[in-house]
Amino acid sequence: MTTPSITRTIAVNAAIEIDIRKSRFVCDVFRAATESDARAAVAEVRTRHWAANHHCTAWRLGESGRLQRSNDDGEPAGTAGVPMLEVLERRDLTDTVAVVTRYFGGTKLGSGGLIRAYGASVSAAIERAGIVERRPLREIEVTIGHGEAGRFEHALRASGYLLAGVTYNPESVTFATHLEPDHMDRFDLWVAEVSAGRGRTRATGFVMVEAPVATDRARLVRALMSQEGAQ
Repeated sequence: MTTPSITRTIAVNAAIEIDIRKSRFVCDVFRAATESDARAAVAEVRTRHWAANHHCTAWRLGESGRLQRSNDDGEPAGTAGVPMLEVLERRDLTDTVAVVTRYFGGTKLGSGGLIRAYGASVSAAIERAGIVERRPLREIEVTIGHGEAGRFEHALRASGYLLAGVTYNPESVTFATHLEPDHMDRFDLWVAEVSAGRGRTRATGFVMVEAPVATDRARLVRALMSQEGAQ
């Protein structure tokens, strides 16, 4: 059974607005599992901001962000979608869609100014959303007779291992727990000791859990300083 990879994505959908030389840059970031989800998110922003001049997009989907797309939507080539995608890559994010909507304010920013503005918009939106790391845990079942089940459950709860569920069967009781992939052997030994060899363990699959990742506030400050340099 192949262990799924550890990945990162945004914690929640979020939006932020930055004003640069009278132009409004509104960045929405979304979680998306499929390309269909990504296109639906872009369509929703286009509908909501129907009067805007540009809706530039970037997304990374799948393991290691293997599916990547970017679109300048009428901005000079390479000044919007690419710097947006680069922000997602630097943060090592996948299953993430970024849409930056621009309301043109009448003053041209130049290529460098646009690159900084679009990149800073995505960085700021990610900071607002937060980042989570998705880690695989082994799903484990321990089956034991009814006579030993009460004592085993007490030991399991006191051990620090997670009790994820209990199923009562006619001739036995099954306890579910989740483990780090490399903790299986240690857990097998613990079960054998606690149950006097009567407990039977079985790996049934994987479950992905999410844990917050500390964001780099200094990175946001640098991004916003770069954005201010475009003004």
